[in-house]
Amino acid sequence: MSEGESRRIARELLSEPHIRGRRISVRQVYALVEERGEDPEAVADRYDLDVADVYHALAYYHDHPREMRDVEEAREDAMEDFRESIDRPEGVGPDAA
Repeated sequence: MSEGESRRIARELLSEPHIRGRRISVRQVYALVEERGEDPEAVADRYDLDVADVYHALAYYHDHPREMRDVEEAREDAMEDFRESIDRPEGVGPDAA
Protein backbone atom coordinates (compact mmCIF):
# COMPACT_ATOMS: atom_id res chain seq x y z
CA MET A 1 0.00 0.00 0.00
CA SER A 2 1.42 3.39 -0.93
CA GLU A 3 2.11 6.00 1.71
CA GLY A 4 -0.91 8.20 2.33
CA GLU A 5 -3.34 5.61 0.97
CA SER A 6 -5.89 4.46 3.53
CA ARG A 7 -8.23 1.50 3.67
CA ARG A 8 -11.87 2.20 4.30
CA ILE A 9 -14.51 0.17 6.05
CA ALA A 10 -16.24 -2.39 3.83
CA ARG A 11 -19.00 -4.99 4.23
CA GLU A 12 -18.28 -7.54 1.50
CA LEU A 13 -17.02 -10.18 3.96
CA LEU A 14 -18.61 -11.67 7.03
CA SER A 15 -21.78 -9.55 6.64
CA GLU A 16 -20.37 -7.03 9.09
CA PRO A 17 -18.14 -3.97 8.75
CA HIS A 18 -14.43 -4.75 8.42
CA ILE A 19 -11.28 -3.12 7.20
CA ARG A 20 -11.33 -3.24 3.39
CA GLY A 21 -9.04 -5.92 2.03
CA ARG A 22 -8.70 -7.60 5.42
CA ARG A 23 -10.70 -10.10 7.39
CA ILE A 24 -10.54 -8.21 10.65
CA SER A 25 -13.86 -6.69 11.57
CA VAL A 26 -14.59 -3.34 13.15
CA ARG A 27 -16.02 -5.26 16.11
CA GLN A 28 -12.77 -7.22 16.53
CA VAL A 29 -10.68 -4.05 16.50
CA TYR A 30 -13.01 -2.50 19.08
CA ALA A 31 -12.79 -5.59 21.30
CA LEU A 32 -9.00 -5.69 21.15
CA VAL A 33 -8.42 -2.00 21.84
CA GLU A 34 -11.30 -0.89 24.02
CA GLU A 35 -12.32 -4.07 25.81
CA ARG A 36 -8.95 -5.80 26.23
CA GLY A 37 -6.96 -2.58 26.48
CA GLU A 38 -4.44 -3.47 23.79
CA ASP A 39 -2.37 -0.67 22.32
CA PRO A 40 -3.68 0.48 18.90
CA GLU A 41 -0.14 0.43 17.48
CA ALA A 42 0.33 -3.18 18.65
CA VAL A 43 -2.98 -4.20 17.04
CA ALA A 44 -1.94 -2.50 13.81
CA ASP A 45 1.40 -4.30 13.90
CA ARG A 46 -0.12 -7.70 14.65
CA TYR A 47 -2.62 -7.50 11.76
CA ASP A 48 -0.34 -5.64 9.32
CA LEU A 49 -2.53 -2.53 9.34
CA ASP A 50 -1.83 1.16 9.33
CA VAL A 51 -2.47 2.69 12.73
CA ALA A 52 -4.96 4.93 10.91
CA ASP A 53 -6.93 1.80 9.96
CA VAL A 54 -7.30 0.91 13.64
CA TYR A 55 -8.48 4.39 14.56
CA HIS A 56 -10.80 4.52 11.55
CA ALA A 57 -12.39 1.23 12.67
CA LEU A 58 -12.84 2.58 16.20
CA ALA A 59 -14.40 5.77 14.86
CA TYR A 60 -16.74 3.71 12.68
CA TYR A 61 -17.79 1.63 15.70
CA HIS A 62 -18.68 4.72 17.70
CA ASP A 63 -20.26 6.58 14.75
CA HIS A 64 -22.65 3.67 14.02
CA PRO A 65 -23.89 2.43 17.43
CA ARG A 66 -27.18 0.98 16.17
CA GLU A 67 -25.50 -0.93 13.33
CA MET A 68 -22.83 -2.31 15.67
CA ARG A 69 -25.46 -3.31 18.24
CA ASP A 70 -27.37 -5.12 15.45
CA VAL A 71 -24.15 -6.89 14.36
CA GLU A 72 -23.46 -8.01 17.92
CA GLU A 73 -27.05 -9.26 18.38
CA ALA A 74 -26.93 -11.16 15.08
CA ARG A 75 -23.66 -12.80 16.13
CA GLU A 76 -25.10 -13.78 19.52
CA ASP A 77 -28.20 -15.23 17.82
CA ALA A 78 -26.04 -17.20 15.37
CA MET A 79 -23.94 -18.58 18.22
CA GLU A 80 -27.05 -19.58 20.16
CA ASP A 81 -28.50 -21.31 17.07
CA PHE A 82 -25.20 -23.14 16.61
CA ARG A 83 -25.10 -24.25 20.27
CA GLU A 84 -28.64 -25.58 19.99
CA SER A 85 -27.79 -27.49 16.81
CA ILE A 86 -25.06 -29.57 18.47
CA ASP A 87 -26.16 -33.16 19.02
CA ARG A 88 -24.89 -34.09 22.48
CA PRO A 89 -25.18 -37.44 24.23
CA GLU A 90 -27.89 -37.59 26.87
CA GLY A 91 -26.80 -35.96 30.10
CA VAL A 92 -23.96 -33.99 28.55
CA GLY A 93 -24.37 -30.23 28.69
CA PRO A 94 -22.40 -27.55 26.91
CA ASP A 95 -20.54 -26.58 30.07
CA ALA A 96 -19.56 -30.12 31.11
CA ALA A 97 -15.82 -30.56 31.45
